[in-house]
Amino acid sequence: MPAKAEKSFEELAVPHLELVYRVARRLCRDEHEAEDLVQETYLKAYKAFSRFEMREFGIKPWLLKILHNTFLNRLARERRAPRVADHKNMEQMHEAPGAGSEISEPPALDYEKLDSEVKRAIDQLQPEFRTVLLLWGTMEVSYQEIADILGVPIGTVMSRLHRARQALTRALHDYAREHRLIPASEQ
Repeated sequence: MPAKAEKSFEELAVPHLELVYRVARRLCRDEHEAEDLVQETYLKAYKAFSRFEMREFGIKPWLLKILHNTFLNRLARERRAPRVADHKNMEQMHEAPGAGSEISEPPALDYEKLDSEVKRAIDQLQPEFRTVLLLWGTMEVSYQEIADILGVPIGTVMSRLHRARQALTRALHDYAREHRLIPASEQ
C-alpha cells in the first residue's frame, strides 16, 4: 500500500464517500442530516489529515471513526439542547389524542429490501448496538475494523453485536410467530 505522503486527502478519502454516506444515512435515519454529518466528517478529516497515519485497513476505519464520534457528539448536543415547542403539533395533540405522537417520530430507515418490522426493530436499538450491527451486517466491516473505528476492544464489538442480535430476536419474536417463521413448538 502506498504511503500516505504519496497520496492526497482527496485520493485517499473521496473513494470512500459513498460508504461513509451510507453509514451516516443509517445512523441518522434522515437523508439531510446524513449529508450534514458526512460534510462535517470530511471537514474534520481534512483538517486532521496531517496527523493521519496509514495503517493496515487504509483510511476507511479512520473516516468511519470520525463519522461515529461526530454522530455521538451530535446526539449528546441534541440531548442537552432545549427543546422548542411546536404550537401546531401541540394543537393537534389536544384536538386528537394520540395523533401528536406520529409527528415527532423520525422517518423510518429505507434499507434495500428489508421488511418494515425489521427496520423498526433496528431503529429501536441503542446507538452503540445499531452502529456495530450496521457496520458488520450491511457494510461487511470486520470486527477489527469496527473496533478501530469505535475505539473499543474487539471483545466489546463482539459483545455489542451479540446484544444487538438478542435485542432483535426479542423485538421480532411476535412478528416471526405471526408470519409462521418459527416452529409451533417454539411459540
